Amino acid sequence: MLNQVVLVGRVVKEVELKETENAKKYSFITLAVPRSYKNMNGRYDTDFIECMLWDNVAKNVAEYCKKGDIIGVKGRLEVYQKEENDKKISQLHLVADKVTFLSQKREDNEHEVDER
Repeated sequence: MLNQVVLVGRVVKEVELKETENAKKYSFITLAVPRSYKNMNGRYDTDFIECMLWDNVAKNVAEYCKKGDIIGVKGRLEVYQKEENDKKISQLHLVADKVTFLSQKREDNEHEVDER
């Protein structure tokens, strides 16, 4: 059996590095991933996929990525159970094993996109 996912998309908001009570670093990012086909209105829909990052992956992404950057994420899907209002809710996350920095968002005063 295999649980492996590879995504390429844009970082939706600035990355915030957090720490657990045990001093383990983590962060959540949301990737905007456009679909490869058009909808009924002739437009490409975009999926917003939440990714969970741990330890060095979280630290590196928080340090080097900004909103709008394009990154590749390789990881696995995990389901988390939590309770809200006495109901069990399942959430699906992509837990990143590896992140590849592909390009930075273009700034108004830049003419080229930096490649990493």
